[in-house]
Amino acid sequence: MSTGLNMTFDYGAIHLLISQTVWTTWLIMALLAGAFCLLTRHLQLEPNKRQTALESIVVAMFEAVQAVIPEHAEIVFPFVSTLWLFIVVANLIGIVPGMKSPTADLSTTTALAIVVFFCVHLFGIRSEGLKSYLKHYLSPTPIMLPFHIISEISRTLALAVRLFGNMMSLEMATMMILIVAGFLVPVPILMLHIVEALVQAYIFGMLALVYIASGIEAQHRRSKEVRNGA
Repeated sequence: MSTGLNMTFDYGAIHLLISQTVWTTWLIMALLAGAFCLLTRHLQLEPNKRQTALESIVVAMFEAVQAVIPEHAEIVFPFVSTLWLFIVVANLIGIVPGMKSPTADLSTTTALAIVVFFCVHLFGIRSEGLKSYLKHYLSPTPIMLPFHIISEISRTLALAVRLFGNMMSLEMATMMILIVAGFLVPVPILMLHIVEALVQAYIFGMLALVYIASGIEAQHRRSKEVRNGA
């Protein structure tokens, strides 16, 4: 059964509550998976209009990644593009009456920021190896280790809070304007929501990309210094 926009399931002594944020997130993932399966079926060497539009979006995202981290664009692209697509849909789903953007919930943005946090280190380790990557935190002196750790934690928190704060304030502002002005101005508000949703998704993905690039490039710079010194 459902309680408001949350869902509850009772199995004897077990009481399970699924919040709107959780089921909306799973709904978005299912929609994206289904859309990708449908859109990528029957791909042709001579693309039709649908395939051309799809390829244009993919190329635009790849070029954005390549502009920041050209040498590792093919490796990083799948992760960053997935972030962009998920966050765009998550931000825009708040337009649907009765729905709430999962990204307006701090738990969702925190989870996304934690995923970025681990991926930054995974890409760094993959680039130069575990030992070389960990030495980066002791450079230029071991005294910098606590500051490196604080920097990693603070930027992860900032990444989560930035997206959450912007989306929550956008939904609240939209609701207040509609309450005060009624539905006389739905189109401008709708356009504002769409533009802001796209901008916030782009910013989150670009920040994640910059963090990944900085980690990988730091290892390359250190490797060059070691080789030059040798």
